[in-house]
Amino acid sequence: MIARLRSDRPYLLVALAGVALLAWLGLQDFAFSDYDTELSAAFRALIAGDYSSFVGQLPAYGGSAILRAPFAVAVATLGGGELAVYRAVSIPGIVALAVLALVLARLMVGLGAKRGTILIVVALCACNPIALRALVLGHPEELMGAAFVVGAILAAARDRPLLAGVLLGLAVGSKAWAVLAVGPVVLALPRRRLAALGLAGAVAALLLVPLAFGGVAVQAAHGAGQTGTIFNPWQIWWPLGDVVNIGYNGMPKAGARFAPAWLSPLSHPLIAALVVPASLAWWRLRGRGRRAPAPAPAPEQLLALLALLLLARCILDPWNNVYYELPFLVALLAWEALCRPWQPPVLTLGATIATWVTFYTLDGQDPNLLFALYLLWALPLAGWLARTCFAPALQSEPTQPDASPDRALRLSGASDIAL
Repeated sequence: MIARLRSDRPYLLVALAGVALLAWLGLQDFAFSDYDTELSAAFRALIAGDYSSFVGQLPAYGGSAILRAPFAVAVATLGGGELAVYRAVSIPGIVALAVLALVLARLMVGLGAKRGTILIVVALCACNPIALRALVLGHPEELMGAAFVVGAILAAARDRPLLAGVLLGLAVGSKAWAVLAVGPVVLALPRRRLAALGLAGAVAALLLVPLAFGGVAVQAAHGAGQTGTIFNPWQIWWPLGDVVNIGYNGMPKAGARFAPAWLSPLSHPLIAALVVPASLAWWRLRGRGRRAPAPAPAPEQLLALLALLLLARCILDPWNNVYYELPFLVALLAWEALCRPWQPPVLTLGATIATWVTFYTLDGQDPNLLFALYLLWALPLAGWLARTCFAPALQSEPTQPDASPDRALRLSGASDIAL
């Protein structure tokens, strides 16, 4: 055990450094962020002891606020002000990503990955630049949700249905997009699927039912099915928008567009519905539904399906913003770490850089240019992920140095420690 702790020390230090760096750069203030406009008033009511007002002022993703409410109360009880409360409810998401990074590191050690590759994975998971943008924009719950859905698949792949159900329920209760993980988690479970789904539903209900008493349930249902007037250029519907002279920030902007009226009730239900045909197709082509006898794919391959669904959500969502990409990037990183441990996570690195450039570095440029640049990398990557998920025979991957038959056995042994 002492030798194992010593060997894991570099990964722990990198993960802790990621926590510190994200907290230092991303939690300096919350003024003018989405947290300021959507959550700060609710947490002020909570600190004042007005619980009904707290629930009534929550946004559609209020389940994540209920989950983090104990941290706010604890800090306020110790005398912390609004900034301290904001930091307290943001830290759980940062820590969740760091814990996931350490789990991936332990699993990669079991696969015989090189230390340098593992360090890159840990750093990219614990301190992703897109996670920083999520914090700056006031959405720390996105970090937590990303860690939960990936953790649910890892637990399911290791025959831990109860843990998988809890993590999936926490994710769905926190953010609506997490329903895209239901199919991959169910497919990754070798048994007790109904028990895991039932537990996930119960955990999600614990976070969502209180919202009904504050009238937030109606707002959440409306938000799940409507996109309103928000219309950002980083999505596939952009050319169909109505050309106007005002940008999505309310200021005059050449090339700006408004969402067509017919799109608002369509896009979010379409995104949520993707999980059913995608999961059935994977089960038919790669899972137990295949006709020809063939070795069952490793459950970790379902991380590619999760990454595909989360990327499709970004491409199809008229609201698409930079922090929407984070769950997709974390799922892609986990897939590369466990299914390609013999090489650095080049796809995730490239997608992270592309996201930063198109959403942040070039933000403010001609929206038509942003639309073109985003689809230039997002669509090919989605197509490649689709081929990886549904047509693995077309893949021409090099023979990895760790393709021995006992790979799954060593990975399972590593998971007993990691999970």
